[in-house]
Amino acid sequence: MTTSVTLSVMRGTGDADSTLQDFTVPYVEGMSVLDALIWLRAHVDPTLAIRYSCINANACKECSVMVDGDVTYACTARLTPKGARVEPLEGKPVIRDLVTDILPTKERLSAVLVAKR
Repeated sequence: MTTSVTLSVMRGTGDADSTLQDFTVPYVEGMSVLDALIWLRAHVDPTLAIRYSCINANACKECSVMVDGDVTYACTARLTPKGARVEPLEGKPVIRDLVTDILPTKERLSAVLVAKR
């Protein structure tokens, strides 16, 4: 028997149009929030914007998000039977949904200067 939980995901571009959207996802003890997000994108909504580079390795730090109000890596945050609320990082420009601009300021400036050449 498969158990389901609610995953509330912030959708939008970080401005006034952003809203929480609830999804029902399968729950298996020990699964990560990233597992649920990947399942959600593959089976329910392929337009969900998430960022990750590895799965459950905590090496790349690409999947940083807010889970239930705490900054964490989606690959190491465990989903619970209560579900979870997933939002983009606070204080970072939101590109779309859970994807934020995590490029350090120094690198962002370098990219602008290179583009102007």
